[in-house]
Amino acid sequence: MKKGWKIALNSALLAFCLLYLFPIYIIVVNSFKNRAELYESILALPSKWGFEYYQTALEKMDFLNALKNSLVITVASIGLIVLFSSMTAWMLVRSANRLSNAIFMVLVATMLIPFQTIMMPLMQEMSWIKNSLGIPMVNTHGGLIFMYVGFGASMAVFLYHGFVKTVPRSLEESATIDGCTTFGVFWRIVFPILKPVTVTVIILDVIWIWNDYLLPSLTLASKANRTIPLSTAAFFGQFTIQWNLAMAGLTLTIIPVIAFYLAAQKHIIKGVAAGAVK
Repeated sequence: MKKGWKIALNSALLAFCLLYLFPIYIIVVNSFKNRAELYESILALPSKWGFEYYQTALEKMDFLNALKNSLVITVASIGLIVLFSSMTAWMLVRSANRLSNAIFMVLVATMLIPFQTIMMPLMQEMSWIKNSLGIPMVNTHGGLIFMYVGFGASMAVFLYHGFVKTVPRSLEESATIDGCTTFGVFWRIVFPILKPVTVTVIILDVIWIWNDYLLPSLTLASKANRTIPLSTAAFFGQFTIQWNLAMAGLTLTIIPVIAFYLAAQKHIIKGVAAGAVK
């Protein structure tokens, strides 16, 4: 009886996994079809396998330029988020006064605000900074990175804050007695201990920033500055949609994320579990 339940459970899990992967099957299979085959049946395999639609999608998306833009924005944003958030969380924990607690609660509260409610005031403010102060915040990678750091800091500080509490003060005091500066204490003692939660922050932010469409669509107007998600919009016209090219473009878009996830998957459960236990 127990063996029968185990088989039934495994079968249900397998069916659930296949159902979950079904949209990926649809995207990949239809990326090799011409438009006639696609409209005949979206489930059937293509009559001919070839990469001509991928080549067309690469050219229409300007994929290499979009890939470079996405890499620059993602790497710079995550680097700044990790740097500022870890230092902020460390100082908030070590200060332990009413002001630091108030700052932490404000950061946590901002996580509850939907981006859609502030996106228009945000763009008006960014335009005002550009027009009044001469700082280019719209249609530049720097402005987009600045906004990503602002939106990603609250969750990162929240994660770091809980983990920093587990770092023994005695380690920091010993380093200070040995002549280490405050900056040296953080970088040589504290930050290496934060590796599990740092990996968690990086994974979450990579998936968020790499796949984000809404904020770049509001910020980046120039075609040369577009990221990969924005480039896929080239296949969706006002009256027609090139579904086969769109499927090829979407497949190209998710390949870097899948590669990153496979490379970092061993750190995901380790980082989350370590933070939970701590």
